[in-house]
Amino acid sequence: MLTSVDADLLRVLADPLRLRIVTLLAEETLCTTHLIEETGARQTNLSNHLKVLREAGVVETEPCGRFTYYRLKPDVLASLAGRFTGLAETARATAGNDVKRSCP
Repeated sequence: MLTSVDADLLRVLADPLRLRIVTLLAEETLCTTHLIEETGARQTNLSNHLKVLREAGVVETEPCGRFTYYRLKPDVLASLAGRFTGLAETARATAGNDVKRSCP
């Protein structure tokens, strides 16, 4: 069953730029400068999106000199994916039942 936390996470990931950031971070740990180059986003806009991802627990930071590197936290995404897998399995198991709740 999806929780309100899951719904919040889905809203966070629904933004195209945040989804692009997550996709890039799945491949490697990147600093803000790399993410600006890869996405073409303005620094202020990118920083705001990274803050949302950080607050949602999707990414973590690693200071390195005057730069901040961002790393994806895969367990957060795996947990959400597992909930969707559970929903799909339930739907498959009940698909052939043809049981319908009657309308009042």
